Amino acid sequence: MATQIQHPSGSPAGRPGGSARTGVPPLEHRRVSALLHRNSWLRLAGLVTAPAGWLVLVYIAALAALLITAFWTVDTFTGKVSTEWTLENIVAVTTDPVYQIITLRTLWIAVAVTLIDLVIALPIAFFIAKVASARWQKLLVVAVLMPLWASYLVKAYAWRNVLAEGGLLEWLGAPIGLQTPGYSQTAVILTLSYIWLPFMILPIHAGFDRVPDSLLEASGDLGAKPWTTLRLVMLPILVPSIIAGTIFTFSLSLGDYITAQIVGGTTQMLGTVVYANVGAANNLPFAAAVSLIPIVIITIYLFVVRRTGALNNL
Repeated sequence: MATQIQHPSGSPAGRPGGSARTGVPPLEHRRVSALLHRNSWLRLAGLVTAPAGWLVLVYIAALAALLITAFWTVDTFTGKVSTEWTLENIVAVTTDPVYQIITLRTLWIAVAVTLIDLVIALPIAFFIAKVASARWQKLLVVAVLMPLWASYLVKAYAWRNVLAEGGLLEWLGAPIGLQTPGYSQTAVILTLSYIWLPFMILPIHAGFDRVPDSLLEASGDLGAKPWTTLRLVMLPILVPSIIAGTIFTFSLSLGDYITAQIVGGTTQMLGTVVYANVGAANNLPFAAAVSLIPIVIITIYLFVVRRTGALNNL
C-alpha cells in the first residue's frame, strides 16, 4: 500500500496549504497577513474604506445633488422641476433684501446662542473638572448628559410653556417686574441656548480635564491671581476645546428651523424658509439655493478656524 509523504509542518505532500486538522491557516491567508503586517497603510486603508465610502455616498453625494438642484427651476404651469440650468434662484437668494435680512438674523441668532452657551459652559465645566470631587464629577457629567436623553421636541415645547403668557418665567419674574419675552426672536435664542448647552459643556470639560493641576499650582505659587491664571495659563490650552464646542452650537443653530416654528412666533430663519419651500410651496430648487447659505457660512467658519491651527490639537 502506498504511503503519503508528510511534510515537517504536518501538511500532506502536494497540498501546500494549511489543514483544518492541524490548525495551520492556508498559505494564501498567511501571505495576506504578512502583507498587511509589513504595510501599515494597507491596514489603515482596509479600516477606513467602508466608512469613507459610506460618507461619500450619503453625505458628499447628497450635498452635490443639493448643489445641482439649486441651479434648476420649477415650471410654474405644471409645478414640476425643470432641469434647465439657471442662476435665477442663486441671484434671488443673494440679492433679495428679504433673504438678506433673514440670513443676518439667522447668523445673529447662531452667534448669540454660541456666546451664551460659552459663558455658561466655562464655569460649569471648570467646576466639574477642577473643583468637584471624583464622585461628584461623575454625577455632574450625568446631569449634563441627561437633557440629551429627552426628545428635541419635548424640550422645545417645554420652553414654549415656560415662555407663554402666564407661564413659569412670567410667574417667577412677577415679583421683580420681569415679563416673558413671549414667542419671539429672544425666545428662539433662549430655547436654542438650553438645547445645545451640553454640546458646549462636554468639549470644554474635556479641555479643563487635560490641564494639569500642577500647572495651576505653579501659577498660584508665582503670584498669579485666579483670573490671570485662567486668562494666561488655562485659556490657551482650552482654545481647541472651545472651538469644538462653538462648531457644534453655531452650526446646529444655523440650520435649525423647528425651534423657530415652536417658540419664534413670526421669526423667520433660513431653516424655516427651506422648510416652507420644500413643503407648502413645493419649490425644491429654491429651497436648495437657500440651504446653500448656511453651508457656505459654516464652511468659511471652519476654514478660518483651521487657518488659526486651533483644530490641530483636538
